[in-house]
Parts: sequence; structure tokens; C-alpha cells
Amino acid sequence: MLNRTLTAPSFRKQLSRLALFLLALAVPFSVQAQSSNQDSETRPLLPPDLDAYIENGMDDWGIPGMAVSIVKDDSVIYSRGFGFKKLGEIQPVDDRTLFGVASTTKAFTATAMAMLVEEGALDWDDPITKYLPDFKLYNPFVTETITIRDALSHRSGLGRMTGNRIQYMPFRDREELLYRMRYMEPEAPFRERYVYSNMMYMVAGEVIRAVSGMSWDEFIADRIFGPLGMETSNTSITQFTDGSNAAWPHQEIEGEIVPIPRRNFDNVGASASINTNAYEMAQWMRMHLGQAGTYDGEQIVSSRILAETYRPVTAIPGGNRENPISSYAMGWTVSSWAGRTIYRHGGATDGMNTNLILIPEENVGIFITTNTFNNFMTALGRHLKDFYTDTPERDWHEAFLTSFENRLASVLALREEIHAARVTDTSPSHSLSVYTGEYHDPLYDNVEVKQGENGLELHFWDDETQIADLEHWHYDTFRAVWRNPAQREKFVWFQMGEDGQPEILNVRFTLRPMLLQAGIYPTNYYRVVEYRSLRSEL
Repeated sequence: MLNRTLTAPSFRKQLSRLALFLLALAVPFSVQAQSSNQDSETRPLLPPDLDAYIENGMDDWGIPGMAVSIVKDDSVIYSRGFGFKKLGEIQPVDDRTLFGVASTTKAFTATAMAMLVEEGALDWDDPITKYLPDFKLYNPFVTETITIRDALSHRSGLGRMTGNRIQYMPFRDREELLYRMRYMEPEAPFRERYVYSNMMYMVAGEVIRAVSGMSWDEFIADRIFGPLGMETSNTSITQFTDGSNAAWPHQEIEGEIVPIPRRNFDNVGASASINTNAYEMAQWMRMHLGQAGTYDGEQIVSSRILAETYRPVTAIPGGNRENPISSYAMGWTVSSWAGRTIYRHGGATDGMNTNLILIPEENVGIFITTNTFNNFMTALGRHLKDFYTDTPERDWHEAFLTSFENRLASVLALREEIHAARVTDTSPSHSLSVYTGEYHDPLYDNVEVKQGENGLELHFWDDETQIADLEHWHYDTFRAVWRNPAQREKFVWFQMGEDGQPEILNVRFTLRPMLLQAGIYPTNYYRVVEYRSLRSEL
């Protein structure tokens, strides 16, 4: 079992009986009836002891809250919540509790595009500039050639602006992000290989706005949430109120699982900003299963055109024994399991983690969401895939737990190596006031170094939510510790110009840590941005 600490170590166990009672009341009667009234001579609809499997996994992984729904043959056969919305508060999760489902949003965007294709408003292989004429990328040929299909299938060559721990310019509008993409260098040549890109989905959302006359948010609410009865789902945390039935994000920071602030992802909404719940996501899965595109007998979108979003486009490297080959379609990863085709997508933002799985040949959909980052949701997904494909049972929970513990020890050791390499008894080459001022990069805009009461501070984008305190590390290198603990820390270092004054501020943006539970570093996927001093221009 993992050696984890919650903010109230015995809180979950002390209140477990109360939680189970409240949660039992929250589960819709129809779901309970479907589970209990099945014909005993048929194959059971649910794995035996599923509730216990989930509760044990939550305890072992230290997951505060979780919700799960399962669809089979166009019926919701399981839909319930577990645990608590926020540590320290007695508010149980139910199947109507909203979670941020992050990148599972991408399939909503692809489906919205399918609706516009059906209407003849656009085509999958239209160039983006047909609808966004001012859109530019790093290369004129790519600008003129890149299509909607390229944007939705992660083959643009463009990767992440930043990692999920710090959202790129969170309070700048989408038009500005669209403009700044012209300064973004690719990670791979155009259409050569899979490079995951949240920004290209933001671009797709702007295409929807240009074509439909509605913002991406309005289109999703009107054309998808409404027809599917997803009455409480939304596209922004700004739509939460004090009375909203919404889970709170948590992270494991230095071995302790704690609540963290909610953060706004509106400017890349089409990529990752949907908040929804287990019951309403079951309706979304129903629409994609059976006669895909229909819901309760009503056609939401053409089955033929929607099928294009499931068609593999870009190969994803790094298969394993269970999934030897996988590809990205448009909003979905396509792989196999026990001879069946699987459509799935994960989602991860600050303190929220989601796993969505469709098994079309079994007419099964599985939705799992949690309010802290963990691998148990993957283990549970595999447990359920085994059950619904009649595959011999395997202990995925124990396998993932053991793997995680080994991985955590390994990554923590690498982190300690970074700490051990710190050169002690050094000083910055100048007094701290010399480093202050504004620094600029065309893609990442301005960052200002200020001198505060306790030392230097790093202020990004004139945004009070994006401030880090600089701790001297060695020489002219500092560790920037974010005031929002969920963002953790990063390394920055100054380079001097010919006059001996600070000329460049290097900021290492962690695009993906090796293991978040260990910290933002070490990382093997990062970008070093050279911010140049504006002092010489004054």
C-alpha cells in the first residue's frame, strides 16, 4: 500500500459509513434496479464486488473522490460516486458531481466539427486558413496546407506551449493565443509523426466560431449538451457557483494529498475545459455506441460522418503487450483489447484525472473520473475491459500499484541527484536589483522580474495568479517556486551580455514531468525559453 498522507489522515475511514449511506441514496433507483433484477442465468452486467474493488483502490491510492458510470446496450447499468468532493469537508461525491474531464473534451470538439461537416459548412480536409485567414504558423507552406484533420489528429508537428501545471497565458483571449502560434517552433516536421497538441484543438474551436457564428462554448452547449440532456455540464469553472455540486481538485505534494486551487482553462477551451459528471457522460457514451450519432431515437449527427472521427490517422509509438498498436483518430485514441477495437481518451489537468473507454463491439462504454492524479483509474479501466471482453481476470490494481511505487522511488532518486549537483556556497554575480526588469519572448510574451520583500519575484503576463518567488540555487540560477502550490517549481537562470549585465532570462517550462507525484522535475520533456532583456530598448 502506498505510504500517503491526506490532510486529515483518518478522515475518509472515520466517515466511511456516513458516506456509504449518503452515496447509496444518491444512486439513481433505475441503475440499482438494472443491476439487481437481471436474469441469474445470463452473464452478469457488472463484475462481482465492483464497489469494493473501487473503494479498496481509492484507499490504496489515496483518492479523495471518484465517480464511475458504465453503459451497456444503450442502458446506464452503473452510475455512482465515491468518497468526497474535498478533503476536510463532509460532502460526498455522487453521480451528478461535476469533475473537470480535461482532454476528453477533444472528442466533443471533433463531434462538433462532424456536425458542421454534415451541414456542408466545412470539410475535414479544408485548410484552416479558409476559415481563419489571419492564421499563421512557423512555415508558410504549413500555414497554407494544414487542414482541420491535421489539427484534430496531432500531426501538425506542434507540441505543448507549457505543461498542465501552468496554463499558457490563462487570462489572455483565444485570438491572442492564435496570433502567437506563428512564433512556435515545431517538435517534428509537418505530418511526419504524432505530437500531442492542445493548441491545435484551441485552433479548431476558433474554426467552429468562424463557421457557426457561435463561440465554441455556445456551440457545445446548444448542439451537444442540450440534445443529450447534459443539463449541468459546462465549459468553464466560471459557471460554478457556491452551491454547485462540483469536486475540488487535489494533488500529492511532498507525499501529502491536499486540495489545490481551481484554475481556468477557458482560453484553450476546445482542448480541455469541459466539466461534467458520471451520469451525463453516460449519455454522451450512449450517443457514440450502437447506432453512433443517435440518442433516444433522435439523430444528433450522421453516423457516417461521425465514424470519420474514429478512423485512425496518426500512429502513436510505444505500444505494449496489451495494446501493441494504437493510433490517434480525431478526438479519440484507437487501439485494441482482446481482439476488440477500443476508442478511448484520457484527461489530466491540475488535480483531475479521467479515463473514458468505448468498446463498440460489446456496446459498452466506461467513464472513470477522480479528483487527484493517479494510475488506479487506468487499472480500473483495464479490469472492466477484461470483464466486458470475457478475458481472464488479472490483478491490474496490484500491478499498477507496484509499478508506481517502483517508479516513484526511481524518479525521487533522480530528483535527489539534481539536488546533490547543486553547488553550495555560491552567490549571484550581481546584487539582486540588477536582475530586475522586463524580459521578452515573441511566443511567451513578457515576464517581469521584481524585487519583493523576501527576494526576487517572477511575474508572468501581468497576471496575479502567475507569480513565482525566486530562491537562489547556485551562481546565476534560481529555483522559481510558484505561489500556487499545484504549479510546483521550475529552474530559471540569467545570462550576462557583453556589458556584464543580465541579457537573457532562461525559463525551463516542464511540458511533462517524469512523475508528477515526485514533482515537476526531473523531466525529459521540456522547453527552455530565452526571454531577452528589454533594458537596452529603454
